Amino acid sequence: MIDGSILDVRNIAKDFTLHAQGGARLAVFAGVGFTLAPGDCLVLSGPSGIGKSTLMRMIYGNFRCQSGEILVRHGDEVIDVANAHPHRILDIRRTTMGYVSQFLRVIPRVATLDVVMEPALAQGIPATEARARAELLLAQLRIPESLWGLSPVTFSGGEQQRVNLARGFAARYPLMLLDEPTASLDAKNRETVIEMIGAARDHGTAIIGIFHDADARAQVCNRAFDLSAYAVKAA
Repeated sequence: MIDGSILDVRNIAKDFTLHAQGGARLAVFAGVGFTLAPGDCLVLSGPSGIGKSTLMRMIYGNFRCQSGEILVRHGDEVIDVANAHPHRILDIRRTTMGYVSQFLRVIPRVATLDVVMEPALAQGIPATEARARAELLLAQLRIPESLWGLSPVTFSGGEQQRVNLARGFAARYPLMLLDEPTASLDAKNRETVIEMIGAARDHGTAIIGIFHDADARAQVCNRAFDLSAYAVKAA
């Protein structure tokens, strides 16, 4: 792993087996590689369907690689997410790598405040501090206090996205993955999220993001990686 980097992606490839189509294999990309250092904010670019979200999920350990390594600096260790045991991946997610997807997935009937506090509590942050941070984030993202005791599953799409963002930023991770963090947001909340991302980056968090919002991309990203250069063309 390159000195000073928190993430080192080496020559990874991905394809999917289409079981409903006789086991045909669909190659997505191959030979992908880059490194990420603390304070970097890298945007994944390329046309829709090129595999940007797939790559993000591979780094997070949701999808396996066909080949290559995904090396993450986790405390004093370097762990290859591409080949790690699921328990190690869960440990990385708890303390090292956060992920804000496009969709909020929570257990029904759990209050919004508890949903947002959970990542901080999992890192061992005291409950009073975790609660104060959750309240601050929910207020910053304009979720009315009257909703904090309710489950977010009944909220609008934009409200759910803001709860998702609050939860993602409630804990402090050295590495964050952001999949369209400003989608479904109005102008004020969009600017708030851009400020949150910039603050995390300035404090040394390494960020990988998918930003179709050109203005948001220009404000927070200092690097770009064009995945279309690694797409596998159909024979």
